Amino acid sequence: MSEFESLTGAIGLPFHGKPLAGWRVLVPRGGPWGDGVAAALRARGASPIVAPMINFAPTDDQPALEAALAKLAAGGFDWLTVTSATTVDVLSSYNAVIPETTKVAAVGETTAAALVAAGYHADIVPSEDNSARGLLEEWEAATEGQKGLRVLALRSAIAKQVLSIGLARAGHHVEAVVAYRTVGVPVSPKVAEDVRSGRVNAVLVTSGSVAEQVQEQLGPIPETTLVAAIGPQTKTDAAQIGLRVDVVARERTAESLIDAVVEAATAHA
Repeated sequence: MSEFESLTGAIGLPFHGKPLAGWRVLVPRGGPWGDGVAAALRARGASPIVAPMINFAPTDDQPALEAALAKLAAGGFDWLTVTSATTVDVLSSYNAVIPETTKVAAVGETTAAALVAAGYHADIVPSEDNSARGLLEEWEAATEGQKGLRVLALRSAIAKQVLSIGLARAGHHVEAVVAYRTVGVPVSPKVAEDVRSGRVNAVLVTSGSVAEQVQEQLGPIPETTLVAAIGPQTKTDAAQIGLRVDVVARERTAESLIDAVVEAATAHA
């Protein structure tokens, strides 16, 4: 069962009826993620506004990425770390080969699901903290006593190298390669006006890069509009650029993010 099948199937368990009836919620990402979140919001009575605010562009150093993927296919790495579903899209677009002898560490359930859907495998997924730090802790437990492992760390151009630095400090040989760039996408004037005028009840913030676009394009967000972040790190990133966050999801999942909005809505009903 996919994240969104379980998400939409769970609608109504914690809360009965349509707890978000009348709410307009901005969903800042498109694609399968955005479609799944929009469907789950509708199931809870909300009217989602899907307005992708970030997109992904090819890396500025494609020769380096191609060389790393060729080395990967040839069995040159013991481990591959994958920190987003977008990285999986990059692997698929290059028809990348991950040998069975190369283990794969995924940053969270969504990334692991994307790997499996693309025909790859995931050997390590953090059980609780779906972040680079959580993956690093899980890694240390899974590779206890092993030193000098060859690791390919694929990442976004703007990602903090928490995982790569941590693995290098643990004595492993890490090759960090940029797989893609994150770029902002302008929202329509109507969406921007609806948010600024308070006609949007909630805004979902799913990453630091989304927070940046929300603040730049839509800020300042009205006090009456709920701003919901998918995790503590996203809240921290938002604070650094001046974006207020009202609620934080207990887990870094779409389901938990929507639950946080529902809880806030029912608390003030």
